Amino acid sequence: MDPISTARYGMMAATRSLDASASRVANMAGDDSVDYAKEAVGQIEAKQAFSANVGVIKIADKMWQSLLDLQTT
Repeated sequence: MDPISTARYGMMAATRSLDASASRVANMAGDDSVDYAKEAVGQIEAKQAFSANVGVIKIADKMWQSLLDLQTT
């Protein structure tokens, strides 16, 4: 699997995780079964995972651009 596909999959997984956590928090309405701290940590982890995967895509893009630049010179 290439790095961009792997990063894209990681971004989708992080998005699903964040959506699920946000949904649990939004739907709790006074329900004590959802732990605010755990949900906050999960959302921070999802954000960091998403950002890391964006970084992979940026680096892969720079590498491709460098290869294309070498080819044109």
